[in-house]
Amino acid sequence: MSKFDYLNQKISDAKICSEPFPHLYIEHFFQNEHFDQLVNAPEIYLEAQPDDVGLFNMLESVGYKTVPFPGATTDIKEYIRSRRRNTSVSDTRDTCEASGIVLRLQDPKSNIVQEIKDHIESKSFFQCLSEKFNVSVDECSTDVGIQKYLDGYEISPHPDIRKKALTFMVNLNSDSESESKTIHTHYMKFKPEYEYIYKFWELNETAERNWVPWEWCETQTMQTANNSIVVFSPSFQSLHAVKAQYNHLAFQRTQLYGNLWYEANFQAPTWSPGWGDLMVGKLGINAQVPLIDRISILAAKISRLLKPSGKSIDSSRRKNY
Repeated sequence: MSKFDYLNQKISDAKICSEPFPHLYIEHFFQNEHFDQLVNAPEIYLEAQPDDVGLFNMLESVGYKTVPFPGATTDIKEYIRSRRRNTSVSDTRDTCEASGIVLRLQDPKSNIVQEIKDHIESKSFFQCLSEKFNVSVDECSTDVGIQKYLDGYEISPHPDIRKKALTFMVNLNSDSESESKTIHTHYMKFKPEYEYIYKFWELNETAERNWVPWEWCETQTMQTANNSIVVFSPSFQSLHAVKAQYNHLAFQRTQLYGNLWYEANFQAPTWSPGWGDLMVGKLGINAQVPLIDRISILAAKISRLLKPSGKSIDSSRRKNY
């Protein structure tokens, strides 16, 4: 038995939300006592620093290291130089305006952080998550960590790659005003003129799902609440994105983050159309696109053309999390 078994129960009891795509959303995920201990632990709460060099020294001293991550660089020196020059680092994708840096806690020292990490990494926790989305945990590998995302971190709208079976994110921010900062995950839908891409991703299982431009999508909700968790199994619908623009010297966007990755019998995509390939007029005529995929692309376009027109759902009536 773990004193954090109540987390599993909350997940089991939660209902799957359908909009903007199937997901779980739970506020007050940790009990107040445990959450207060977490965000005040020395690995989460850091004293404000005068500059980036001081911040990275502090992060290293409490056990963080840079990790390869979408929307980020691992080159600390280049990152600091780019901030001084107000430019983007060299590996920024053309769908992003900036590139940040992501660090993962390697070796927790606080009891509360280690206990949480042990529970979140347990098979019972992932079994509980996977049962909600009909994913076999025995066919997957797990990936869990506490991460800090610094200013400039950006990942444009994307549904996640096909190898990812399940993902979850818990906001663990130490700043009392973090909910109002520009650091949070957007959960999105395609604008009507780009909805045909849903059908393309759904029908073309051999094609990888890639990033698309921000202007193709509309934010439906945001995960702003501290101590909230979002869980979903990536699909052709699961568009989400982040653009962090804030003063990371005062505090850092922090999440407890985890994934299940398909391993057994996973069939890797055979081609990877970028956003430019997904534009109407280019889909279906690219010589690299197999004939059967061209047919399904055409079907998606026709479906879009034949779809009755109507007003989109008013996002202002949705709960803004």
